[in-house]
Amino acid sequence: MDEALAKKFQSVLANMANVGIHNAARGMSAMVGEDLSVTAPVVTTVPFYEIPTLLGGPRTIKKNIYLRVEGSIPGQIMMVIPYPKALELADLIMGEAPGTTQELGAMERSALAELGNLTGSFFLNAIADTAGLAARPSPPAVIVDMVGAIMDIILATADVLSEEVLMIQAKFLRNGRETQADFWLIPDHRTVENIAKQLGTSHAG
Repeated sequence: MDEALAKKFQSVLANMANVGIHNAARGMSAMVGEDLSVTAPVVTTVPFYEIPTLLGGPRTIKKNIYLRVEGSIPGQIMMVIPYPKALELADLIMGEAPGTTQELGAMERSALAELGNLTGSFFLNAIADTAGLAARPSPPAVIVDMVGAIMDIILATADVLSEEVLMIQAKFLRNGRETQADFWLIPDHRTVENIAKQLGTSHAG
């Protein structure tokens, strides 16, 4: 991939992420029955091996909604939230007063899984439409574990990972209440090749 095409590729990925995160907010709004707004997301491309450091270290506990992506743009999507923020998010989507949820029981995990299903699907559909490629998500899994253990899951289920991943940081707002979530788009190497091929075709034309 030449330098001009590489820059275009990064720009397209950032645009996909921006569209995806706003689409995810619409999915969250549909679930809670009220409009949620999302701040302008911060989109960055980072080396895969830096993820544990960026998430606070391999022993840091995080709540992760995980989806595997199949189709023409295979990879993995994670919605990563610090545990205290996950409790706040459970209150938010279940309509409870702040501080009500003290631990993630079966009901809270189910609500968060449904949230992951909606946001992940909305996010993925926006990316797939923008890329002009087909994709389908797996059922979501809610994982509460150390970052190192979550990374092991990613490596175990991946085909051949791309060296870089897309990190999208966003804040969701509802009636003055705010919660932050990080979305990680972790493509398999074939995804990068397929999108680059699409870009290369349009670039050549």
